[in-house]
Amino acid sequence: MDAVTVPEPISPVKDFLAKSQKLLINGKRVDAASGETFEVLDPSTNTVLTRVPKGGKEDINRAVEAARNAFENGPWRKLTVSERGKLIWKLADLIEARAEEFAQLETLDNGKPLTIARAVDVALVIDHFRYYAGMATKIHGETIDISVPYAPNAEFLDFTLREPMGVVGQIIPWNFPLLMAAWKMGVALAAGNCVVLKPAEQTPLSVLHLADLFSEAGFPDGVVNIISGFGDAGAALAEHMDVDKVAFTGSTEVGHQIIKASSGNLKRVSLELGGKSPSIVFPDADLDIAAQGVAGAIFFNQGQVCTAGSRLLIHQDVYEEVMGRVTEEAKNIRVGPGMCADTTMGPLVSREQQEKVMNYIRSGEQAGARILTGGKAGSIQSGYYVEPTVFDNIKQDMTIVTEEIFGPVVVAAPFEDLDAVIAQGNDTEYGLAASVWTKDINKAHKWRKASKREQYG
Repeated sequence: MDAVTVPEPISPVKDFLAKSQKLLINGKRVDAASGETFEVLDPSTNTVLTRVPKGGKEDINRAVEAARNAFENGPWRKLTVSERGKLIWKLADLIEARAEEFAQLETLDNGKPLTIARAVDVALVIDHFRYYAGMATKIHGETIDISVPYAPNAEFLDFTLREPMGVVGQIIPWNFPLLMAAWKMGVALAAGNCVVLKPAEQTPLSVLHLADLFSEAGFPDGVVNIISGFGDAGAALAEHMDVDKVAFTGSTEVGHQIIKASSGNLKRVSLELGGKSPSIVFPDADLDIAAQGVAGAIFFNQGQVCTAGSRLLIHQDVYEEVMGRVTEEAKNIRVGPGMCADTTMGPLVSREQQEKVMNYIRSGEQAGARILTGGKAGSIQSGYYVEPTVFDNIKQDMTIVTEEIFGPVVVAAPFEDLDAVIAQGNDTEYGLAASVWTKDINKAHKWRKASKREQYG
C-alpha cells in the first residue's frame, strides 16, 4: 500500500499549524532568543507540519528566571491550596473543551492512531490534571512523638511540613508527549512549584498548544514556561543552578547525562528510563486472553513504550500454540496513517527511529533469529513505518534480546519451569516491568517475589 486517502484535520488544528509558533516565557508567547526555528514533521508522510522556535541556553535562562521570580515574589505561593487546585481543574476543563484538537495534534505529530490519542492520551491527560487538582488540598505533614534521654520529663512538639521545592525542570519524551507533560506538570503545580518544561524536539506541538491555556485558566505569569528545542536546551535546564529539581523520562543514555549535569547544585532528580520487560505465559493461562495481552504489550503505541513487553517467555507445553496466536495477532494489525479511522498501528516517530529499529531487525536475522511475521519497513506515503515483527529461535546474548529496541518487535523463547523463567526474566540490565499470565495466583506471587525490583537505568 503506497498511497492512502488521509482525512484532513479540523479547522482549529489547521489554524494552529498555520500560525507562527512561540515559546512560553513569563506568561508571554515569544520567539527563541536566536530567532532560529526548526521543522516538525508528520511521521506518516514525512512532510512538514509547521516550524517551531529552537530554544537554547539563553531561553532556558530566561524561563528559569521567570519561574524563580514567580515562585519567590509572585502571587503563586500566596494562593491557597484550594485556589491552586481550582486553577488546575480549570486547565483540565479547557483541555476537555479542545480534546479533539489535542488528539489530532498528537496523532499528526507522533503518528499514533487517532482512536488511541482520543481514548488514551487526551482522556488520561484530563483525568490526571483533575486528579492532581484534588491532590493540592491533600498534601499533609505529620506530628511526631519524641523523647530525649537527658530530659525525660521535657515536652516537645515535633512536626513536619511538606513545602514546594521551587523551580522544577521537566524534560519529556516523544512517545506520549501531552500525557507525560500532564504527569510531570500536574503534580509539580499541585505542590506549589513553578515549572520549566522542554518537550521532545520530535513532538512539541501538543505541549505548545497547551501553552495557550495557562493564561486562560488564570495561572500567574511565570508559573509555567515551555521551551521547545534540542538536547542543548535540555542540558542547560538540567545543569542550571537555579533549578531545584529535574524530572526526566527518556533513554538510559540521556539519563546518565542528566545525573551528571544536575550535580552542580545537587538538585533532586527523578528518572524513568529504558526497559526490556518480559511477558511470562504459563500453561494454565487463558491462552486467548494471554495472546491478546502480550501482543498488545509490545505493539501498543508502535512498541514505543518504556514498559513494552518486548521479551516473550512461554512455557514449552504451550509455546507453539501461543506463538501461533501472537503471530496471527500481529498479522491482523492494520498499519497506516494515524488519522485514518481503520489504522491500528501508525508509523514510528521519526526516520531516525525507523532506521534504528530496522537495524535491530537486521541484526537479529544476521545472528540467526527467525522472523515469524513482519521484519520490513512499511511503504506508505514515505512515512516511517515498521511492520509488527515477531522473532523466535533466539539466543540470550543476541542484541535484539539484550537491548531496548523501542519499536514493534518482540523476541520469544520457551521455558521449562518456574525457576528457569525467573532466571530468564531477570537476565537483563533493566528491570522496569513484567507481566505474568496464569490462573494460579500463588504462582504469580511467587514469580513477583523472585523477580528483580523495579530499577531505573
